[in-house]
Amino acid sequence: MNAKRTKNSMNRRSLLKGAVALGLAACAGEGMAEEQQDKVKAAPAPAKPEPAGDSYEEPAKRLPARRFDVVVAGGGTAGVMAAIAAARQGAKTVLIESKGYTGGIITEGGTALHSFFNVWKPYPGAKKTQLVKGIPHEIIERLTRMGGTSGHAELSKGYAHDSVCLAVDVELYKLLSHTMLHEAGVYVCLNTLLAGVITEGKRIKGVIAESRSGREAFFASAFIDCTGYGDLAAHAGAGYSEPNDFPLCNSMGVANVDVESLCKNLQLIQYAEGLRSGKEGKIVRFKGGNKDFDLRLATTTVHDNYLMFVKADVGGDWGTSKTWRVTDRDEMAKYELEARKLQQELIAKIRKVPGCETAFSARSSPVLNIRRGRVIKCDYDISASDVLGGRHFDDDVMAYGFQDQEKPIGGGGGSFGIPYRALCAAEIENLLVAGMMITSAFVAHHSTRNTVSCMAQGQAVGTAAALCAAKTCMTRDLKYPELKKALLDGGVYLKS
Repeated sequence: MNAKRTKNSMNRRSLLKGAVALGLAACAGEGMAEEQQDKVKAAPAPAKPEPAGDSYEEPAKRLPARRFDVVVAGGGTAGVMAAIAAARQGAKTVLIESKGYTGGIITEGGTALHSFFNVWKPYPGAKKTQLVKGIPHEIIERLTRMGGTSGHAELSKGYAHDSVCLAVDVELYKLLSHTMLHEAGVYVCLNTLLAGVITEGKRIKGVIAESRSGREAFFASAFIDCTGYGDLAAHAGAGYSEPNDFPLCNSMGVANVDVESLCKNLQLIQYAEGLRSGKEGKIVRFKGGNKDFDLRLATTTVHDNYLMFVKADVGGDWGTSKTWRVTDRDEMAKYELEARKLQQELIAKIRKVPGCETAFSARSSPVLNIRRGRVIKCDYDISASDVLGGRHFDDDVMAYGFQDQEKPIGGGGGSFGIPYRALCAAEIENLLVAGMMITSAFVAHHSTRNTVSCMAQGQAVGTAAALCAAKTCMTRDLKYPELKKALLDGGVYLKS
């Protein structure tokens, strides 16, 4: 004990000496020659500090506890749908979200929602079919009435892999998604971090959350991970991998742009017209480049003189050998800085276009947008052949028809199904996952990670979790015919 105290005293003395030395250096710096100060400013950034080897044992603490039927972690693209679906099934539901709003990638990183429909335009004879309905369709219908979408605008150019494009007003989506959660009776915990999980064997008993109100425990029967990073699943001990094979980006809104002039100065490879500032037949989606300005853009808008989403990808082109370690805090800090530098470089290029000389960044995402974090091991792993072959399963919970690599699904104009078992965490008995955490196959993930797919997955897991809670059964004990009926009653489209 005395040796420990002596060591701690020595550590404190060392720290004090270091602090005094820094203070003296700072004072000396005030009198430095200007040339010397420049040298100090130009010094390289400090190396990443190595762990000191010390540890701290946190004292046990009795936490206030709340009890629910369903806990949904993550209030983003899938989480909003999951919480609404669970609450509408009669489950007492809590949604835990780290930011101060709901909506996730739909409000932060996606240029458009691809796609509520199948990809029919490139394939003669293919029938236009709306595949995603239910709660995702309902929220878009309400948002459109609020003036917050471009409508389902058909592409007239570059429709090889998305026949329809839907742009949204990000601020109105935040408002509407939170409103619909409130209407459904969901207990919404914003600005709240998922800090841990309470387990008993292979079952989750509860989660620990932390906010400015303090630490709390939330107990429930069923749990859903919609965090994007797979945080709940990882805390619970579920198996996962980290492919780190998709680029990161930060998406910004750009104001003071002449949309028509910008399009005229680009060699367009994609184009769509729809609702913009309440008027039909206006440019709402375009993609193209201009070598003279060294400019490449893919963007959407629902307002005049404004680009709702302009992405700055970090770290190089897709398909390179580079990896992005999205669960490494220190690496992500470097990427965050790189992304914001790239945004300003992009603004400078946009300003070279006539009509855009005073363009500026009016919005950026609060954190980097990821396309893939942890991939949670589930009872079934959807393969590339499942997606491209247009495979449907005997336990489908949705149908989807968009693939982000311009490869035809089911020979063109088709769809594939996501089975319920692909959303069941393999090593946990009462955990469902939805969104970008499913599907390890790179090509398949190009489809399952997309926003509208995540929305539909959310309704599926929310419905299933509520049924499991009502029946006090584990995820694998839920009878599919009961889940199917509930999904159909909720307006979900299932290919017969």
